[in-house]
Amino acid sequence: MAEPSVLQAYVRLVQAQIRSQTQYRTSFCVDVASSALSTLVEAAVVLVVFRVSPTVGGFGLREVLVMSALAVFAFDLADLIVGNVERLSLYVRKGMLDAVLVRPLRVLPQLLSTDFALRRIGRVAQSWVLLVVVLVYADLHWTPARVLMLVLTPVAGCALFAAVFVLGACVAFWFVESGEIANAFTYGGREFARYPATIYPGLLRRVFGYGVGLALVGYHPALFLTGHADPLGGPDWLAWLSPAVAACAWLIALLIWRTGIRHYRSTGS
Repeated sequence: MAEPSVLQAYVRLVQAQIRSQTQYRTSFCVDVASSALSTLVEAAVVLVVFRVSPTVGGFGLREVLVMSALAVFAFDLADLIVGNVERLSLYVRKGMLDAVLVRPLRVLPQLLSTDFALRRIGRVAQSWVLLVVVLVYADLHWTPARVLMLVLTPVAGCALFAAVFVLGACVAFWFVESGEIANAFTYGGREFARYPATIYPGLLRRVFGYGVGLALVGYHPALFLTGHADPLGGPDWLAWLSPAVAACAWLIALLIWRTGIRHYRSTGS
C-alpha cells in the first residue's frame, strides 16, 4: 500500500486542478453544460435510427436504449477518471514526460491527477440521468440478479474502458502520432458498445466485441436485464464475465505501460 504522504500528494494534485478549473465559474459552468449536452445528442441519434427502422439488429427501441445507456455511462465514468491519459502523446512528443519521471511519484497516477478534467462531470451526471430514464422507460422486471447486474455492469464497464484508454495511450511510446490509433479503440469502442453486436460483421464482432470485451459493456448485460435471448446463441452467463475481463484488460494494460516506461527515451528537448 502506498504511504499516506504519497496518497496525499496525488489528492493535492487533483485538488489543485479542481481549484484551477473552477476559478472562472461562468466558463466552467459553460464547459460542464456543453459537455453534458453531447450525451443528449448521442441519445437522440438512437431515436433517429428508430424513426427509419422499427428494429436494429433484431432488437427494439427498449433493448437498444438500455445497451446504449449502459455503455455511455461506463465510458463517461472512465473518461472522467483516466481520459486525460491520452495526453501522454503530447508529453512524449514535447519531452514533458521527463519532468514527470524525475518526481518521486508513480507516473500513471501523476498523469491522471495532473490533467484531471472536472468539466467531464457534466457528461457523467447526464449519462447517469439518461440511464435512470431509460430503465424506467424499459419497465424491466427486477430480480436480485438483475439488480446486481445493474450495479456491476457500469463499474466493470468503466474499468474496461479505463484499461483501453491506458492501452491506447501506450502507443505513444512507439509511435509519435498515436492519437488516431488510440481513438479507434476508445471513442470507437464506445460507439461499438452502444449498439447490438448483431449489426457488425463477424470479424469486427470477434475483435472488438469479444477480443476487447466491448460486447460485455452493453450488449450482454442488456440482454440479461431485458430477458431478450441472444440471436448469436450466447449463454446468459456471458454477462457476468465483465469484471473478470476488465481485470484481465488492466493486467495487460499495466504490463504494456511498464514496458513502455522502461523503454522510453527522452526527446532531448
